Amino acid sequence: MTSIQAAEAEAGQPPALTIDALGKKCPIPIIMLAEQINYVPRNAIVSVLADDPAAFTDVPAWCRLKSHHHVASYELPDGGWAIHVRRNY
Repeated sequence: MTSIQAAEAEAGQPPALTIDALGKKCPIPIIMLAEQINYVPRNAIVSVLADDPAAFTDVPAWCRLKSHHHVASYELPDGGWAIHVRRNY
């Protein structure tokens, strides 16, 4: 089982949307997430792929600020993370 498959199993559902922010510096991953999170249904998972170390802490902080749920962050095999966010509203 890959780390992404394990993440999907833990979240209980596959991501409804994957945002590829690999190679982009913060705050671009957060801007991309903020622009696209409303395109998925409530309670859906958005996976943000990012390799900027700031995203690892900034995306969960953004979730707390905006009242969305940071499900978990999973290491990607080639570096970076898949940061899973559940849309709350």
